Amino acid sequence: MIVGICQIVLYLPDSGSLKQKRSLLKSLITRVRNKFNVSVSEVGDQDLWQKAQIGVAVVTNDTRYANQVLSQVVNLVERQDRLELIDYTLEML
Repeated sequence: MIVGICQIVLYLPDSGSLKQKRSLLKSLITRVRNKFNVSVSEVGDQDLWQKAQIGVAVVTNDTRYANQVLSQVVNLVERQDRLELIDYTLEML
């Protein structure tokens, strides 16, 4: 069993409140979950308006597949208009 983990750090320049931040993240998380069938959650910086950390996990029996799925998630996040990808890390367990 292979568990692929991706931690993504985001900057949300248009967010002026926690309510706006939650709205942006909820939309992104739902889109990622539905498109890639992965687990996604906000994992850090919950009290900051313009910064967020989300974690993405996929369980599979193939390391290449896990890497491919997580790379596609990162690509989808990079293409979003209302947020900026600051950093990300990929890890296979």
